[in-house]
Amino acid sequence: MISTKHHHAVVTAAVVLVLLATGCARRPAITQAAAPPPTGANIVVPPPAPAPVAAPPAPAPAEAAPAPVVTARPAPEQFTPAPQLPDIHFDFDKFTIRADAAKTLRTSAEWLKGNPNQALLIEGHCDERGTEAYNLALGDRRAKAAMDFLVALGVPAARISVVSYGEQRPECSEKTEECWRRNRRAHFVLKAQ
Repeated sequence: MISTKHHHAVVTAAVVLVLLATGCARRPAITQAAAPPPTGANIVVPPPAPAPVAAPPAPAPAEAAPAPVVTARPAPEQFTPAPQLPDIHFDFDKFTIRADAAKTLRTSAEWLKGNPNQALLIEGHCDERGTEAYNLALGDRRAKAAMDFLVALGVPAARISVVSYGEQRPECSEKTEECWRRNRRAHFVLKAQ
């Protein structure tokens, strides 16, 4: 037979173990800051309200990922050469707009603003030096730099699309600096809207 002392010791140990395992419930600390009283006479500031007992905060709902923006890829075969919009050229391994290209783009922007029924496709091109992936990325940066310049001059961005051909469509195929210079370009083609 179990003695009463032994029985009390077992029950006490069990209660202690249960409390250790579950922990004690705590009231969450809620900090209330009172606004400073406005200046002036005869203003009565009521005592602060007792702190409310709050339940633990619910987890924030997961935000839905934004839907990807889907833009229609231009169909280059629907565009025609635009002799009124001459090519601009870039320095080796660069996509910054040079001074001579800026002058050309200003003239092109004026023509485009005067002909709002024309959609523009800017093709980015590179010379053959560099990997195919690198040149596709560089051609894209060149086309986007030309687009950004035209948009800054007032041509609506909605009228402009870009595509990169990298080194795939060279203007000339000689392995000379002059030929490579001609291939580093942004080319402009139009389509009636």
